[in-house]
Amino acid sequence: MFNSIRGILTERRSDAICVDTNGVEWELAVPSRSVEEFGPLGSETRAFTWLHHYEDGMRLFAFPSAEERGLFLELLKVDGIGPNKALHVLSGIAPSALEAALEGEDLATLQKVPGVGPKVAQKMVLALKGKLVRVPEAPRASRADAGPWADIVKALAEMGFDRREAERVVAEQAAIAAPGAGAEKEIFRLALLALSTGG
Repeated sequence: MFNSIRGILTERRSDAICVDTNGVEWELAVPSRSVEEFGPLGSETRAFTWLHHYEDGMRLFAFPSAEERGLFLELLKVDGIGPNKALHVLSGIAPSALEAALEGEDLATLQKVPGVGPKVAQKMVLALKGKLVRVPEAPRASRADAGPWADIVKALAEMGFDRREAERVVAEQAAIAAPGAGAEKEIFRLALLALSTGG
């Protein structure tokens, strides 16, 4: 029904924003991690939306990109995850880190997300591994100095590890990793292990 809403950002809360479109102000539920991505108050913004129509009313969910909305919709396919829980998941972990955890079958990281227990984490991996559309990272120009493994470094940093330490460990693992299609996944796994154990 709605693909996106473009207007002036009038209010920003911990888990919602308000956007004015020619006198109509929309209240949109958003992941708390994404609130800042809609820009400063008073600026024009675009929110990619999804309408949840339930028995007692309607609620508009919004995301700063179509890809993040797509990730939200993929989460809805997991048994036991509804709209509110999917929003909480995206509030608790960055899209790139979520994708990395799912692809690496990292149940421990998934369980650090509020509301995600062992069973839900396992269901997420079974339902979504290998099926996610990659959410774009920052523009390439801003990541030029991070090297060819910038996505891995960013994912580790968003998991809470020190960025410089992550860059060092990733560089070490990349230097000894066997080349091939699975190199990125293996480097991520080994770097995560090294950082988690203080190696």
